[in-house]
Amino acid sequence: MNIKKIISVVDHTLLKVDATWEQIKAACDEAIRYQAASVCIPPAYAAEAVKYVQGKIPVCTVAGFPNGYPTTAAKVAETEEAIANGVSEIDMVINIGFLKSGRDDAVEKEIRAIKKACGDKILKVIIETCLLTEEEKIKMCRIVTAAGADYIKTSTGFSTGNATVEDVVLFSKHIGPNVKIKAAGGIRSLEEAQMFLDAGASRIGSSSLIKHLQGTEAEHPKQGPQK
Repeated sequence: MNIKKIISVVDHTLLKVDATWEQIKAACDEAIRYQAASVCIPPAYAAEAVKYVQGKIPVCTVAGFPNGYPTTAAKVAETEEAIANGVSEIDMVINIGFLKSGRDDAVEKEIRAIKKACGDKILKVIIETCLLTEEEKIKMCRIVTAAGADYIKTSTGFSTGNATVEDVVLFSKHIGPNVKIKAAGGIRSLEEAQMFLDAGASRIGSSSLIKHLQGTEAEHPKQGPQK
């Protein structure tokens, strides 16, 4: 298992509702030290975080998080503000009620609008797999592909379930070549992360993996993040 390679695709995440600026700075420092893919933090801290990291790590933030039911205009405004504040990646949550109401066109239109607001920045679309049927998951693979988003993402980590390897395998069968997969929610060990990568994920969202690695280093001081 190549630990450095795993961490290089991790969005080191801190989205707790009670996250303080000191904790956000610590998460940024950890992401930089371990050379993660990005640090994913709440929108209210995005501008400060971008200034703090000074280009050493991409900053990711969220739109419509975690429930997905703000209006499209609100999500677009969140996205535009975040991009203006210098973030590199947006993780949006779809309107799950629209999907379940059969309003597929509205779901796709919203993703398109947010991708337009992102410009050349990365857009990841959270579909909250734990609330969807297999048919709905397949439908979202097609919608995300058609809407031009960069990633389909399993979960917020704030709902009734987390990422599963089975869902990543399902995504792999139904997304287009322009879409990658992000697995997030409940991924707490390097071994679990490797399972998701082997199943087809290109990005991992986790608040635990770097903490896990830090614990391992404390037990075995000679093992650094380069392993």
